[in-house]
Amino acid sequence: MLGATLASCDCKDIAMTLAPLLAAPTIMQVHVLSALISLAAGLTVLVLRKGTARHRLIGWVFVVAMALTAASSAFITSNGRYSAIHLLSVLTIVNLPYAIIMRRRGNIVAHRSAMLWLFAGLVVAGAFTLVPGRLMNKLAFGDTTAPIR
Repeated sequence: MLGATLASCDCKDIAMTLAPLLAAPTIMQVHVLSALISLAAGLTVLVLRKGTARHRLIGWVFVVAMALTAASSAFITSNGRYSAIHLLSVLTIVNLPYAIIMRRRGNIVAHRSAMLWLFAGLVVAGAFTLVPGRLMNKLAFGDTTAPIR
């Protein structure tokens, strides 16, 4: 069914472009870049063997990028208001140190759980950015008519 839908899609109507991102405020560019780094690092850590030096290094990249993503979101509002998705940023700021502390205390189960929830929150927040009218929707699908939110 999905294959038939994709086959019938007139893909020339979809034009991926970086123009909306390049025209966006610097804070949004930082936010998008740090979120993409978080996504790449998180996916990499998920497939790596755990406990290795590489796992720890890329894990720290994930932590720093997630912290920057969450912090930068505080400066991105819609008409001067925060949305419910900003709660994920607050949870991220709380859970990042918790995950690190759990690892340092040797509680690998709590560390793994916190990190998985952080990654899941990133994916959920990312999915919401694909809503029509949002910047990432414009990047992915080339919509240049609606205002950036």
